[in-house]
Amino acid sequence: MALPPLETTQYSVEDGIATITLNRPEKLNAYNAKMREELIALFDETDADDNVRVVVVTGAGRAFCAGADLSSGGSTFDRKADAGNLSREALKVGDVYRDGGGTNTLRIYQSLKPVIGAINGPAVGIGATMQLPMDIRMASTQARFGFVFARRGITPEAASSWFLPRLVGMQTALEWCMTGRVFGAEEAHERGLVRSLHEPDELLPAVYALAREIADNTAPVSIALTRQLMWRMTAAPHPMDAHRIDSRSIQARGESADAREGVTSFLEKRPAEFPNKVSTDMPDFFPWWDEPTFK
Repeated sequence: MALPPLETTQYSVEDGIATITLNRPEKLNAYNAKMREELIALFDETDADDNVRVVVVTGAGRAFCAGADLSSGGSTFDRKADAGNLSREALKVGDVYRDGGGTNTLRIYQSLKPVIGAINGPAVGIGATMQLPMDIRMASTQARFGFVFARRGITPEAASSWFLPRLVGMQTALEWCMTGRVFGAEEAHERGLVRSLHEPDELLPAVYALAREIADNTAPVSIALTRQLMWRMTAAPHPMDAHRIDSRSIQARGESADAREGVTSFLEKRPAEFPNKVSTDMPDFFPWWDEPTFK
């Protein structure tokens, strides 16, 4: 399926690395309904394209994402305002409107490809929570972060109450959300929100170098499984849950052409050429979880 025309994002694929760029630089890449829809379409595209091995997400201009577009004024977060808005009505389930940002973070969480955030500038509100389900976040020294929801009279969104404490611990998550203050890249690094800091002109080269390491040396099906194993087992009640699915996964992968190629290429001291594809060769037990129904 062809991608729809993109109005708030840009998309490119080069040598196995897809780049999604939030592209409203005149608005500091402020998030709106169109961006929500385009991000879901783009992650559908990256999952479906076997040429994509890694996804990089960044922002155009000097910001990553300055948060929700507040041009609607005081009714910005009123889900019942602007009756008849088709984008908003599409999120209605019974008498509740789903949080739009959450539909994006859940889609990123479900990604079959690894996702690296290149946080090039201010990342506030949904700009901060959007990046939480990304596997690795690397930031410019000029980036700033803020979980500012309480200062806007709302609460954290985008499933951040699940993601954020897992990344930085409960104490830090609560401090950031209860103060709503904006903080710098150094604090984000010290508290574990981002992996590394880079000078602005060195950020994307460092991100692409890491993406290249993944894309050039690993089996795509193994990466898809590894990503879901790691994320989903963070909520498992007992290590036996991990042992059960590890056992199935190791058995399936051990019988695969990828495993034969991985061992043979190592013994022959040559780069591996993994034949299995995410689109056609995921093991028959995948997905092993029951997708939650929104209620």
